[in-house]
Amino acid sequence: MGSSRLPGKVLAEFGGKSVLAHVLDRCRAIPAVDVVVCAMPDSDESMPIEKIAQLCRAVVHRGSEHDVLDRYRGAARQVGADVVLRVTSDCPLIDPSICDQVIRLRASSNADYASNNLIRSFPHGLDCEAFTVDALAQAAEQARLPEEREHVTPWLRRVAHFHRVNLPSGDPLLAEYRWTLDYPEDLVFFQALFGRLTGASSARMEAIVEFLHQNPNISALNAKWRSPSQG
Repeated sequence: MGSSRLPGKVLAEFGGKSVLAHVLDRCRAIPAVDVVVCAMPDSDESMPIEKIAQLCRAVVHRGSEHDVLDRYRGAARQVGADVVLRVTSDCPLIDPSICDQVIRLRASSNADYASNNLIRSFPHGLDCEAFTVDALAQAAEQARLPEEREHVTPWLRRVAHFHRVNLPSGDPLLAEYRWTLDYPEDLVFFQALFGRLTGASSARMEAIVEFLHQNPNISALNAKWRSPSQG
């Protein structure tokens, strides 16, 4: 709700529902996920988030607006989690099958942390991270820098003693796509995509890529905000 670039962005609507509802519904479709938790700021401004989360059958956890790392620890404790999959609420195309692969990669590797963006090869907006609650607890106790508290996983991604693994897409050029909501142009992109792509609410990465390959004018709508690593 407090986004400086696009205030209230998770309440923006396209495809018949809010950004947050798209995210939560897609998270519920991840095969390896047992419970979806909406870890939201403990502020009056965030009340609309709670209502959407409840309608989407997500558990609601309220925590610090700025110490998001501690908020995650509280959310994990609330539901007795062993492993957390982190997805941010501004990614309405998050892919359940890719998230599932990250979860299973962490388990099969017995890793402390797994993601699909240690080396970026997926569209920006399909990012997800899986980590043990033990690793999360260590981060919550030992991370000190403001960015480590606000962004949850920087400490997990750089401490030497953790075992980390990365899921590659197999096609580094996919990283050129931008599917996250930060700027007005991103909202225009999503509105156009959901207005044109049949079944966009449940479409997986491959179908979206194919559609955008055939409709490059839609990808161009937010191209100005691609980072250098995205082309």
